[in-house]
Amino acid sequence: TATDKMVEQFTESISFDRRLWRHDIAGSVAHAQMLAEAGLVGDAESKQIVTALEQIGREIEAEAFEFRTDREDIHMHIESVLIERLGDAGRKLHTGRSRNDQVATDLRLWTRDAIDQVDRLLVELQRVLVNAAERERDVILPGYTHMQRAQPVLAAHYFLAYVEKMERDRQRLADCRKRVNVLPLGAAALAGTSLPIDRESVRKKLGFDGVAANSIDASSDRDFAVEFVFCLTMIAEHLGGWA
Repeated sequence: TATDKMVEQFTESISFDRRLWRHDIAGSVAHAQMLAEAGLVGDAESKQIVTALEQIGREIEAEAFEFRTDREDIHMHIESVLIERLGDAGRKLHTGRSRNDQVATDLRLWTRDAIDQVDRLLVELQRVLVNAAERERDVILPGYTHMQRAQPVLAAHYFLAYVEKMERDRQRLADCRKRVNVLPLGAAALAGTSLPIDRESVRKKLGFDGVAANSIDASSDRDFAVEFVFCLTMIAEHLGGWA
């Protein structure tokens, strides 16, 4: 029996998690290559899977890929199309992993990229403020305290105060990134796998600093996402004060 359309609309997440497509494909490519290295799939099959995944990525980027609510999320979309195109070879991609550790890996990859993007933007804004401080070095502004004018200050001093605030924001992001950049893949559903997978191989391919030590924690941890949101809140507060 087909799932009722209202249920599909209630349970789908593809409307927002489609933004994870690059990360889902990157994680799957690394996993497929590792499976061949570990002898769990053949080299030819692994190359087939990687080629098909890369083609799916190109189609998504070109907006030539169909997204459907009956496929629920980005992981099911990519996996379903992979199986349609490769048959049993496509099904082997899920060897040694679960949707749980796959989702956790995708989210960490996305958050890591977001942290790096925000950091780049903060650096750019710091440069703008430093240039403004140099350009307006002789301008004097009234400094305020308790909502009243207090001491005169140089505009440069005011601009550079926000450079310092943003530097602390960057430090918070860098510290958060350390906890983000840990590979959960290999935790499977929650208790690992008996298959001889090579987590170190996947870690290196995806640029993680380390692998998660506990599989239950790895599949359930979302602390890093909360921490990232806190960092963004602090940044927004500083930008609001500057504006």
